[in-house]
Amino acid sequence: MFTIGQFSRLCQVSARMLRHYDRLGLLHPASTGSENGYRYYEADQLARVHKIETLKGYGFSLTEIGVLLELGPQELAVAVQRRRVTAYRELGELRRALRRMEEDMSKMEGINLSRYHVILMETPSRRVLGLRRTIAIGEVHELFSELYREMERRGLRRSGATQLVCLGEEFSYEQADVEAQVEVAGEHPDVKTLPASLCAAVTHTGPYETIRYAYEAIGAWLSSHPDYEVCGPAIERYLRDENEVGDPEELQTGVLFPVNKREG
Repeated sequence: MFTIGQFSRLCQVSARMLRHYDRLGLLHPASTGSENGYRYYEADQLARVHKIETLKGYGFSLTEIGVLLELGPQELAVAVQRRRVTAYRELGELRRALRRMEEDMSKMEGINLSRYHVILMETPSRRVLGLRRTIAIGEVHELFSELYREMERRGLRRSGATQLVCLGEEFSYEQADVEAQVEVAGEHPDVKTLPASLCAAVTHTGPYETIRYAYEAIGAWLSSHPDYEVCGPAIERYLRDENEVGDPEELQTGVLFPVNKREG
């Protein structure tokens, strides 16, 4: 089981919104502590969260989503098709939601997580330049552009992958506490060495909009390997980024969660 903070990081939905979903009856905790009132969630609830978030992205209200969650795949597909027609009339405002509908229509019955192979890996130590900010998720590109400028200003050069470290206690679209990092060659007081660490890791191939399924796969792995616990912030490592490939389907992103083995 996961605390609400841990579950928030895995599903990339803020704890405040998870509490709101609970109040609306969209997603109840798997259990609630009788003495402390703490909410606890199971890994198999990640799929329901992601379905809610996907339907929100299509422009459905939370009230409508409460009804849609009870529909079978065929009825749900019909409902989404109706919304798709509406989206074409609102193309300017809903362009992003429309694109996601077109990509996801064939996946209405869920995605096969078996295509994600989660592994335990020892990540080597790395020398990086980092830039920590509190940003909206949509500002990640600007953050990395600023990082590259700072790298050049210090006379450093890129020597490896870039990555985004999610440092907040919980996920937030509007105020994400993150650090953009780039592996560098050269010497400067601002360069730091990241120690080697054991991570549960998986590679996501495709657009960033669907990376949540990689997080779901890691959540399932953690649930089936209770002898391991998360011990550090989540990392998105950009193995093939938009500077290297033009087709979003060819993007490759590593999702890593530092873990350690529980004692006893």
